[in-house]
Amino acid sequence: MSEESRIRRRFQALADEGRGGLVTFVTAGDPDPETAVRILAGLPAAGADLIEIGMPFSDPMADGPAIQASSLRALGAGQTMAKTLAAVAGFRKTDADTPIILMGYFNPIYSYGVDAFVSDAKAAGVDGLILVDLPPEEETELCLPAQAAGLDFIYLTAPTTDDARLETVLRKASGFVYYVSITGITGTRSAAIADVAASVERVRRHTDLPVAVGFGIRTPAQAAEIAGVANAAVVGSALVQSIADSLDDAGAAGPDTVDAVLGLVTEFAAGIRGAGTERAAS
Repeated sequence: MSEESRIRRRFQALADEGRGGLVTFVTAGDPDPETAVRILAGLPAAGADLIEIGMPFSDPMADGPAIQASSLRALGAGQTMAKTLAAVAGFRKTDADTPIILMGYFNPIYSYGVDAFVSDAKAAGVDGLILVDLPPEEETELCLPAQAAGLDFIYLTAPTTDDARLETVLRKASGFVYYVSITGITGTRSAAIADVAASVERVRRHTDLPVAVGFGIRTPAQAAEIAGVANAAVVGSALVQSIADSLDDAGAAGPDTVDAVLGLVTEFAAGIRGAGTERAAS
């Protein structure tokens, strides 16, 4: 990727500040397209350093109940890939700096058409992709076309990824590395910080890319711990659950839905920034 990529610039800025970053995950179109656009627009001011947007899919096999439910809400409200890309394009009208990464599964992209998706995603202002179900052995399906178009392709690693496999996984990785801190699905449990720190250091022996850690980060204190040993903490299920908790009895967005999720982002950001200030002073 170019030295001028948004992802590269943002991680360099975080390094210059001496702190880890906050990566927020929300599902496109959840709980409805209009509310989701308002949430997306407010994330940077609330403290998100990078934004992952989930591409709704009917069978999100790596995700726990909270994110599964968010995909179903979004699909039920009429969210499509075209609307997801349009939301990114709308976001770019007022924010040219915050990196946006689309995360999800290959099926919706395959249905859209790989060439059309890559072209449209780049034109909309997407910076990178995370595909849960495309291993490096399938890099010709999307990784190489995406990178040729100027999109970072971010690979997942896990506690079960040994050193030999890391070499394979990271061979074509760009943007950053997403370390999945637990074995299992999103939002179900948390990893011990000592184990995460050791794993991050092992990943760093194989790559110069930043390492973001996700899965199981439920509180600002946990996010601060993770951001202290990695380049960023990824918070998803907690934010998606805050959306679910704000809905009315009919499952529709309430008057506090947007403020609920953005307020929680502010709490996570404050935790991470506070920890960064303490490290800089020590």
